[in-house]
Amino acid sequence: MAPLGAARAIITMGGDLGKLELIQTQTVSGVAAVNFTSIQGSSYKNHMLVFNNVTLASGNNQIGLRFYESGSIEDQAVYEWAIERIEGSSFSEQKTTGFSRLPFVWYALGTNTGANANGFCTFFNLHDSNKYSYYNTHSSGLGFGGSNGMQFGGGVMPQTSTVDGIQIAHYDASVNISGTFSLYGIAED
Repeated sequence: MAPLGAARAIITMGGDLGKLELIQTQTVSGVAAVNFTSIQGSSYKNHMLVFNNVTLASGNNQIGLRFYESGSIEDQAVYEWAIERIEGSSFSEQKTTGFSRLPFVWYALGTNTGANANGFCTFFNLHDSNKYSYYNTHSSGLGFGGSNGMQFGGGVMPQTSTVDGIQIAHYDASVNISGTFSLYGIAED
């Protein structure tokens, strides 16, 4: 195997799952959106996005995710998803067959001390213009008012296109995000 250079890290997932190869890490503070506009889709069929210590500048808000298609953000109500969510002692299922974003952190984050989100998303077929783009989401942390928050689920953008980027933001208002986000390509063995 050829050396990957200092800018890439390899994490072996084991078995036939392949290897995680770091594409980009962004540590941000007070930004309106986190954009990954070079997912290296011609090199990777699948991707993983790991995030930690994600906070918002304004409490009681959620974070969503959208795809870039050939350089343009898809902001129409085309995303379909279903998640299970816990906020404190409340447990709920949420689902939609047409929404303008996918859930990223879908429990309410706060601004209280220690309130943050941590987790990962896996993405499938993003760059394949003949297939739908899918994702799975897993997140947990300390949410609004000091309650525990957690979600898991998945979704799809049910249209064929070349997805070449990912955006994470609070889309209903300008609520700034801080945290560390690392995008990996999943290299096949």
